[in-house]
Amino acid sequence: MATAQVMYDFTAEPGNNELTVREGEILTIINQKVGGGWIEVQNSSGGCGLVPEDYIEICTKPHSPESTNKTNTQVSNGNNAWSGGGTYNNPMEHTQHNTAEDDDGEWDEEWDDFRATGNQGDTPVEEEGGATGRNTHLHRKLTLNKFAFSKAPNPEVYLLAKLPPKGIDRLPIYMGDVGPVWLYPEAPVDCVVADPKKGSKMYGLKSYIEYQVIPNMTNRPVNHRYKHFDWLYERLLEKFGCAIPIPSLPDKQVTGRFEEEFIKMRMERLQGWMCRMCRHPVISKSEVFQLFLTYNDEKDWKTGKRKAEKDECVGPLIFSTIDPESPELDPIEVEQKCELYSKFIKAMDDGVKDLLNVGNVHWKRCTGPLPKEYQKIGKAFQNLSSVFVTSGYQGETTLTDALTAAGKTYEEIAEMVAEQPRKDLHFLMETNHEYKGLLGSFHDTIALHKAATEKVREGDRMVLAGKITTPEKVTMAKRTSIMSYSLQAEMNHFHSNRIYDYNRVMQYYLEEQIRFYETITEKLKIALGQFATL
Repeated sequence: MATAQVMYDFTAEPGNNELTVREGEILTIINQKVGGGWIEVQNSSGGCGLVPEDYIEICTKPHSPESTNKTNTQVSNGNNAWSGGGTYNNPMEHTQHNTAEDDDGEWDEEWDDFRATGNQGDTPVEEEGGATGRNTHLHRKLTLNKFAFSKAPNPEVYLLAKLPPKGIDRLPIYMGDVGPVWLYPEAPVDCVVADPKKGSKMYGLKSYIEYQVIPNMTNRPVNHRYKHFDWLYERLLEKFGCAIPIPSLPDKQVTGRFEEEFIKMRMERLQGWMCRMCRHPVISKSEVFQLFLTYNDEKDWKTGKRKAEKDECVGPLIFSTIDPESPELDPIEVEQKCELYSKFIKAMDDGVKDLLNVGNVHWKRCTGPLPKEYQKIGKAFQNLSSVFVTSGYQGETTLTDALTAAGKTYEEIAEMVAEQPRKDLHFLMETNHEYKGLLGSFHDTIALHKAATEKVREGDRMVLAGKITTPEKVTMAKRTSIMSYSLQAEMNHFHSNRIYDYNRVMQYYLEEQIRFYETITEKLKIALGQFATL
């Protein structure tokens, strides 16, 4: 039987004969012709069910127990930032499938003639131990292996590695009024995601939605599919994720991908994600991001894409490009600030989730029972008016007409209540949804800094044990200080954006709420004016 590897986590919905699977899991294919974008599979525990075909990659070679053991061994070694052979595995990295052997058509033929392997056609790099690794360009051989390993991000690849001299890609940090800050560009980068169009490939067998991305630097549109945004996200996460929290893209969806409402929502969320990336002074100026916004033609794209995939300055090594203008920071003050950041991020994450929960409940009420209550009031007024008409009493026409009008007013209010969340609550919810993803990305960034601080604290003991030298201990302290500059610059950027975003979205929300209630007030005043003054 054919086998497949899970590319993305998928959680089954109860009652739909689906199967929950996790990234990296190996499945046996039972029925590949289910249709509707689904495949029936069986996991290693014997569980059977349906999974989205877009979430798995069908293996082109038979999967033997021997290869399973080998894969499990590699995954086991990959739990730590270091493997037993001293090869660095980026702890922030998501599993990629960039080798020609793993090609599943992720990139369209019109975008790339063949898959990048990290060596571009050369002999694959041989990993220590004789195994040829996937994405070998993501791994860096080092002889360092001096600290105990843990599942937390390990900064040793930066703290004690022999680093190349800082090049043109140096990232300066300056001391501003609030402390360390990134260097912001004089001309801010911005872009518009627009004009979604349906395209197809494989003679119409596969369809996709393509968006125009229009950067303010050129005003020249470039076309991108969701998978291309996903590629950019993976590159940014791989390169900057240890220093800069990279929020996830909008979720994937298997069914309903071509429905107008879903396309509109995805485009809006891609716009929000791109705007956040554009506003970051480091990401917006990065070569890979500029490539995504401004490539000239297919050849330019391919060249830049392969160069980005071969970049070795990834993971904790990104700190080697950071260049603070000021001397080392006070370790005690740094530790206090780091603890403050951790508490704030956790508290804000709780607050954002609470607001999202409350907002969801309110949205459902506004689109469900609340309009029905207004409709019932309106119907009751109109029914009473109909009863009054049957009395035959002269002189009550004004009253019955006014009652009928009041009833219709409440029916109009019911429609307004149902539509209002899309006009105001929607933007508040989207902002909080975006911040929920951003806050969740901070954990690894802060954890890596804490791990570096712990290793500096262990420095004296490691010197006495002969595992590092005194100069290496000094180097560790200096480099941890650079990581501290980076974390503080990132937190200052985050706080600045947070204040701007919540000021803007709360102003908009309250303005729309005021407009909503003013409209209702005017309608009620008109209804009141139709009743005769006694």
